[in-house]
Amino acid sequence: MNLALFDLDNTLLSGDSDFEWAQFLIEQGVLDRELFEAKNLTFYEQYKAGTLDIHEFLDFQLKPLSRHARKVLDAWHEEFMRRKVRGMMGSAARELVARHRAAGDVCVIITATNSFVTAPIAREFGVEHLIATEPEQQDGEFTGRVAGVPCFREGKITRLESWMAQHGWNWDSFAESWFYSDSLNDLPLLNKVKSPVAVDPDATLRAHAEQQGWRVMTLR
Repeated sequence: MNLALFDLDNTLLSGDSDFEWAQFLIEQGVLDRELFEAKNLTFYEQYKAGTLDIHEFLDFQLKPLSRHARKVLDAWHEEFMRRKVRGMMGSAARELVARHRAAGDVCVIITATNSFVTAPIAREFGVEHLIATEPEQQDGEFTGRVAGVPCFREGKITRLESWMAQHGWNWDSFAESWFYSDSLNDLPLLNKVKSPVAVDPDATLRAHAEQQGWRVMTLR
């Protein structure tokens, strides 16, 4: 049995669904452009630089979910998929996932972006398993807070190992394991798998991958 792990934003997607969701809400007039656009850009730059405070960001990203009914959010998300996401789902990324699925590998998208934004994207890629940051819910509605450990940096390992345990697995259950990622933020998990793959990597990850002799590839 083999394990194929995929980061989502700027890896399988040629863009960032977290960033684009906030931009979509601004374009819809749901969020005030003057107040939110600059903050969204700032958080995105901090993420790329490896300096993001994940809890500060999640407070920004999850609060809007708590202000609207779930059925309204779901309708917006359908439009978000049509206008923003599908254009970021390239053929090379779809083919990579399809190859692992055809080989019978256990396929998992593991992402810091919250599961409300990412679950429909994972389904569109045909990936059964999603490990994402979980927004807290009460009676089916979002509270604006995070539930459990954010799926970010070392938190990805924590969440992945908990998910493995729920299936009766551990690292030794898999003859081979891959993790495809673009980001320096994913170095903790990249260092855990047997076959780390840098996908269209940022400068820090590219330098590390070249030093370590990791595979570097593009999906663009």
